[in-house]
Amino acid sequence: MAKKITKKDYVLLFRGGANPEDMTPEQMKTTMNNWMTWMHELRKRNQLTLGHPLDDGGKVLSGAKGKNVKAFKDDKDAVGGFLLIKARSLADATAIAKGCPIFNNGGTVELRAVEDM
Repeated sequence: MAKKITKKDYVLLFRGGANPEDMTPEQMKTTMNNWMTWMHELRKRNQLTLGHPLDDGGKVLSGAKGKNVKAFKDDKDAVGGFLLIKARSLADATAIAKGCPIFNNGGTVELRAVEDM
């Protein structure tokens, strides 16, 4: 009997990359097409579970019970979006993440396994 390969959830957190305000319409179209093509391939392989860009605004809470609240400051190190993917292992998830178009524009991907609760 063959061993069933189970897939685990991994989150890809995207930081940096090109600023849309600094891109020409053609550059923006190319960038978006690259992202859509990559995500479409992940969907076809049943690897993509969920993904969204994140709004630039927000709040940062800290202190006891989140008492200290300040406006979120967007910078190149802020998470700009995420994908939730399915992969057999961290090595498999790493191979998937290496195909991300953010690298074409100097961005980074943080890859983390989602722990079961």
